[in-house]
Amino acid sequence: MQNIPEPTTHHCSRKRAFGALLLAAILCPAQTSSVVKDATVYNRPVLLVGNDKLEVAIVKQGGSMLRIQIQGDPQGISPFGNPELVPSVPDNRKLNGPMVGHFVCVDGFGPASKEEAAAGLAMHGEAYLQPWKLLSAEKQDGVATVKFTVDLPKFQESFARSLQMVDGENIIYIDSELASNTAFDRTANWGEHPFLFPPFVERGNTVVDVSGTRSKTRTYPGNTRPGTLLKQSQDFTWPNAPAAAAAVFDMRETPAGVNGMGHTTTLMDPAHPLAWVTILNKARNYLLGYVFRREEFPWVQNYVQYSGGDWIGRGVEFATQPFDLPHRDMVELNRMFDSPVYRWLPAKSKIATRFLMFYVKSPEGMTRVDDVRLENGRLIVEDRASGKSITLAASRPL
Repeated sequence: MQNIPEPTTHHCSRKRAFGALLLAAILCPAQTSSVVKDATVYNRPVLLVGNDKLEVAIVKQGGSMLRIQIQGDPQGISPFGNPELVPSVPDNRKLNGPMVGHFVCVDGFGPASKEEAAAGLAMHGEAYLQPWKLLSAEKQDGVATVKFTVDLPKFQESFARSLQMVDGENIIYIDSELASNTAFDRTANWGEHPFLFPPFVERGNTVVDVSGTRSKTRTYPGNTRPGTLLKQSQDFTWPNAPAAAAAVFDMRETPAGVNGMGHTTTLMDPAHPLAWVTILNKARNYLLGYVFRREEFPWVQNYVQYSGGDWIGRGVEFATQPFDLPHRDMVELNRMFDSPVYRWLPAKSKIATRFLMFYVKSPEGMTRVDDVRLENGRLIVEDRASGKSITLAASRPL
């Protein structure tokens, strides 16, 4: 009988390693690589997430959605700015700081108080400054789901966010949770902060519409701020804000030949559980929109910054509070227009939000948005004056 040699240690190690890899492949299918991709966008390390309709770049440090593009779009326009398409802008083109794209302001929206700043808190909370950890990325039945978590050590909180993209849909569904690690109830300030730049924001062509009318202009300490386009602390009906140098300033528009800044808030319509805000470039035919639960985000803030150059900016922020102010200011204000201006985060508990964002090419001739609604698995956007509308598949509930 032929002698069969005993397997060597090297052969055994290879067999054990192969077995472990095989078991891992069976238990943990390699899906992540097909759902997220490492890349660099505007000098930032990002993860690219997409489906057959959209691709979004998520910054690893801070979690902002730095860029969103329509798949196959030859222009590649992103609402959050394409500095490579605006060559007149200098290299420090407002994309060097952390507050870019769509970022989340939690727990805090606006500057820290004097005491908070001395304790190390920054403007707009901690989440947009911290490294985000990718928990999972998978795709099942045509639905890509990507989950992140981030620690907020100064607030003793943690924040979790998941994005879902369904094949065939121009929509991103976003779920978030804020968890308290303390043993006492506290107020929470939370704002979703899209910051929009050229060429999507374009003088004479970009307009903003919201599902609300009752509005107010921001007040600044001492009631003065150089360069403001608006009278301060004035109630008005959207979009006609009281102007500093004229009768009204139309907050829908991005006017040519006007320089300065302005900041307003609008209460979302209490008659509807879902609220919305849209931003339309009516010349280039791009439409960005958000739909969210009104009880979670009762307010939409509009911030405009029109400089004398080409790199103008606009913030369209839906939030728990009417203005970007510290926690203490919101507690002292308590309510505005008989509506809440903060949320409660109970001891050792979580609060959650859910919203969707959509990005699509708009039909020629659409100049405004009068209504956005979800009906029977569809998202419908209407411009009643022109008779133009958009219908998108929207399979996930809100």
